[in-house]
Amino acid sequence: MSPNLLDEDEDWLFELSTDMFPEDGCLWVYGVGEDGVPAFTKDGIENLRQIIADERAADRAPASSTAPE
Repeated sequence: MSPNLLDEDEDWLFELSTDMFPEDGCLWVYGVGEDGVPAFTKDGIENLRQIIADERAADRAPASSTAPE
């Protein structure tokens, strides 16, 4: 996940990524005995940025999430 890159809450980004698919640029990486974690291609990061913008426009961003400057 890239909460530092996107300057967003990690839990919120995880929630948003659960609806993304490989064709959206979101891949799930699994280790031995571990739960999967999302990984993003360049297109996936751009798609996630668009989802964040859409969520903000619809006033569905968490209160603790930072607004873009």
